Amino acid sequence: MLYIYRLAINLIFLISPIIIIYRIFKKKEDPKRFFEKIGKFDKSSNNNLIWFHGSSVGEILSVVPLIEKLEKKDRVKKILITSNTLSSAKIIKKLKLKKIFHQFFPLDANFLVEKFLNHWKPKAVFFIDSEIWPNMVLRIKEKNIPLVLLNARITKKSFQKWNFINNFSKKIFNKFDLCLSQNNTTSNYLKTLGAKNIKKIGNLKFSESSSDLKDRSNFKIKKSLRKKKIVFTAISTHKGEELMCAKVHANLKKKYKNIISIIIPRHIHRAEEIKDELNLIGLNVHLHSSNKLIKNDTDIYLVDTFGETKSFLKLSKIAFMGKSIHGYGGQNPIEAARLGNRIVHGPNIENFVEVYHFLKKHRISTKIKSYKELEKLVIKFKRKKNYSNQIIKKLAYTGNQILLNNEKEINKYI
Repeated sequence: MLYIYRLAINLIFLISPIIIIYRIFKKKEDPKRFFEKIGKFDKSSNNNLIWFHGSSVGEILSVVPLIEKLEKKDRVKKILITSNTLSSAKIIKKLKLKKIFHQFFPLDANFLVEKFLNHWKPKAVFFIDSEIWPNMVLRIKEKNIPLVLLNARITKKSFQKWNFINNFSKKIFNKFDLCLSQNNTTSNYLKTLGAKNIKKIGNLKFSESSSDLKDRSNFKIKKSLRKKKIVFTAISTHKGEELMCAKVHANLKKKYKNIISIIIPRHIHRAEEIKDELNLIGLNVHLHSSNKLIKNDTDIYLVDTFGETKSFLKLSKIAFMGKSIHGYGGQNPIEAARLGNRIVHGPNIENFVEVYHFLKKHRISTKIKSYKELEKLVIKFKRKKNYSNQIIKKLAYTGNQILLNNEKEINKYI
């Protein structure tokens, strides 16, 4: 199986110029930095460097509170963060941290992996969530570098794929020195796949960063938003969910004056498509990227930029989580809840069952199946002025305990 995998990766490398050109055209690659993915590195290595790798924005942000703590340690000189996506690179650039720097993760071809490790010489490696690359994992352990799977999350779908090639999976997963799991389901999956040292610590996304990202939202825009009564913020929406939320707003508009709803789509390249769709049902849409003041007749404030979700969640009290009505698995509701939003979601939350169980237990999340149910909930929650500070404190306490336990564990490897 390893031979087949390596053959496939080498074939991908051969056609990678075509793939990269296409992705640059689609604005999914940095035209100045894509060479990092095929073995070009601008910075010099450091013998005291520790390395974190996460796929995209969510994975990287989940470990920022932990990285903040590591930055304060004298024995940690440099922290390399790698990721796969352009959006994550933009987010990392905004972090107010002195010891970190970013590179794109290389293609998992053997010769590129070898070149990468020889250049950076990491003291310890931390893969985040479910980022597991066979060639990189095997090479790291051949060089006797400590390897930890941090904030581990294995979904049912991912588990089934790995378990289909169980013998190969065991050769990979047993290379991890430690797996810090988000939940019981992941712990059980990891055990079946061959991981040995597994500890369930909880989801690092409950932890809050003390470093604020640079807020590119224009102050005047925020001020004009506050003049409106925000109905809800819809986060990480997928096709079909924007229209559902828009219908709710259209109905509420008949009952309430001076209201506005915020929609933050999962894929911002769909912004114009969404705007056109909502215009067709008679709603006025304001694009955040326009940097213009909001007009009095604006219905939907559409956020078409990266990394500003937190700013808008601070302005709202109700958050609809996307990919839960249309799509599979749902989106992580922790940040929205931590900022004081009551969570509304659809039935498709397979990837975050334990998180939602926790929130439901504390009466901070509610499931819906249609826009009519969403409308009723918005009206109900809109009337409640006193939000549950007790639950917000509970989330803060939970997050702090998870952060401290993660720090304690990884200190053994740095």
